[in-house]
Amino acid sequence: MLQQRTLKSLTRAVGVGIHSGQRVELTLRPAAPDTGIVFRRVDLNTPVDIPVRTDTVCDTRMATTISPNGDPGGPKVQTIEHLLSACAGLGLDNLYVDINADEVPILDGSAASFVYLLQSAGIELQKAAKKFLRVKKTVEVRQGEGKRLMWARLAPHHGYTLSFEIEFDNPAVSATGQQYVFDMGSGQYKREIARARTFGMTSDIELMRSRGLTLGGSMDNAIVVDDYRVLNADGLRYDDEFVKHKILDAIGDMQVVGHPLLAAYTSFKGGHALNNKLLRALLADETAYDYVTFEDETKAPQGFAKLAPAW
Repeated sequence: MLQQRTLKSLTRAVGVGIHSGQRVELTLRPAAPDTGIVFRRVDLNTPVDIPVRTDTVCDTRMATTISPNGDPGGPKVQTIEHLLSACAGLGLDNLYVDINADEVPILDGSAASFVYLLQSAGIELQKAAKKFLRVKKTVEVRQGEGKRLMWARLAPHHGYTLSFEIEFDNPAVSATGQQYVFDMGSGQYKREIARARTFGMTSDIELMRSRGLTLGGSMDNAIVVDDYRVLNADGLRYDDEFVKHKILDAIGDMQVVGHPLLAAYTSFKGGHALNNKLLRALLADETAYDYVTFEDETKAPQGFAKLAPAW
């Protein structure tokens, strides 16, 4: 049986929120089978649990943000996508995330630090079948026209692949790889995707900071690009780090559905908002998906039983 996974022990992290600039403490704890991933705001007078689900997403500007029942006025946790991406990459199903602020710390701007934290706690197999959301027919969402056109699609596939294409009006970004396809069954998430960092343009940073955003951003946790070049002294971690980070984000955004996907995801210039819109469109059509388990591991897609081995 392909089993659910949680942590063997708890682990902690301290960092700053990229938008708030505030110091944040996280405690990642094991959870029982079928719990899913649940954030708990422990800084409030009465702690509030916020389960990760498509309908708890309340904001998708600059990051993915959740709140109870998706209430934009309720307690929230923002910038959850990098941690969720790491959970997906390691095949984690059940986890409590205690947090003492409204934003997940950015750490180094990628998912690599979260992968390290989760691995350091150890990953444990549970006595329950892992449940996948299987896409049965193609669902697509589109936005804009002409040069502003962007779209995202989920199609049936016995496995889980993600294909992304970017298009930025910036020579430094255009000089790198613009398209990448990643197979989650390859077992290469940690090596090929996890280290890709978030990025921003100097032309946008002043505007965002005037709006109270990216107050915690720096070259220690993001790639910074001016009109012509990457400003970070160490350059890029991958030749195609920009598009790989978009795939990293998409993996995290898709994990919001609460289960690993069996699907082929494709996006052109998409982002957090379009990803959530795509999941909501999928769930709105009950004929477009179902849930499956694999009592016989040999029937699972190639590589899935070995994906990020538990130890």
